[in-house]
Amino acid sequence: MHRSAEPQGSDLPPELLRLRTSIDNIDAALVHLLAERFKCTQQVGELKARTQLPPADPAREERQIARLRRLAEESGLDPVFAEKFLGFIIAEVIHHHEQIAAEATDSH
Repeated sequence: MHRSAEPQGSDLPPELLRLRTSIDNIDAALVHLLAERFKCTQQVGELKARTQLPPADPAREERQIARLRRLAEESGLDPVFAEKFLGFIIAEVIHHHEQIAAEATDSH
């Protein structure tokens, strides 16, 4: 797909520059929030490994997806998108938990 070049810098409408700055700030906040979330889930994975709990908890995942869909609907966000987004995160968390569990098993 071919895109035409956009004007740069001062040639852009101030409102577009303001909106892009807001988007950049929100993106930075999302990255920081995801990093914090993964720090917590890392600790959950370590705790699960120590207590020999399975890496995945399908019942909790189902509750979290339903909760996120409700929040998305209340916020005017497409709940299908929200579910896909959380599904991606959950899959990554489970992968990390499986790695932690395997490392714990290898060290015993």
